[in-house]
Amino acid sequence: MSNIISVKDMCLWYGEHQALKNINIEIPKKSITAFIGPSGCGKSTFLKTLNRMNDLIPNVKITGDIRYEDTDIFSPKVDVNHLRKEIGMVFQKPNPFPMSIYDNVAYGPRTHGITNKIQLDEIVEFALRDAAIWNEVKDRLKKNALGLSGGQQQRLCIARALAVQPKMLLMDEPTSALDPISTSRIEELVMELKEKYTIVMVTHNMQQAVRVSDYTAFFLLGELVEFEKTDNIFSQPQDKRTEDYITGRFG
Repeated sequence: MSNIISVKDMCLWYGEHQALKNINIEIPKKSITAFIGPSGCGKSTFLKTLNRMNDLIPNVKITGDIRYEDTDIFSPKVDVNHLRKEIGMVFQKPNPFPMSIYDNVAYGPRTHGITNKIQLDEIVEFALRDAAIWNEVKDRLKKNALGLSGGQQQRLCIARALAVQPKMLLMDEPTSALDPISTSRIEELVMELKEKYTIVMVTHNMQQAVRVSDYTAFFLLGELVEFEKTDNIFSQPQDKRTEDYITGRFG
């Protein structure tokens, strides 16, 4: 299986504090990779490095090599806006813009220069269908997105990310602010989306990693301890620290 992301010897510092140490990982295409580990172990920091969201934080220093489809993402030739179009992001708390459902989804395509109404209508419908929310909102596209429930808002945010036709979606604990029913809807959706997209998901919920992911990476204190097929990590972890974490001895 070919890889979409390849990371070699990557380290990251916030000022004097080293948050990530010598990360090496290959993320396969059209799969779901879960990042697990205790709070503060570097999962979200690493996730945000993959589409250069950490550029927005002062005093961050990154060394090593990160390649997205064989392109060095830190090369001066890389257009960061284009990179973030290819690698979309869904955050922990649903964050729709205070505008209509339609305008939320059309926002990205418009910023990339699409103004044709028929084309925008098609993109909006396609993205809302892919995010499994079209049937719930198709009759109220002009209504404010903030009137949706939390679970609907999160699916709208996924639709917004899909509207610019990314190849990859980064999800930072996308269900942690949601109730169990909304969580299972998002999990089902994520499993459908891997037909078309590569998904990398930070989760604090190990059962969620087991349910949805193909591969799991276990982070601890800024290190990537183990990366394997999810079944193998949970049934026969190779590292004692992984075993201690998944059996609940710490975390």
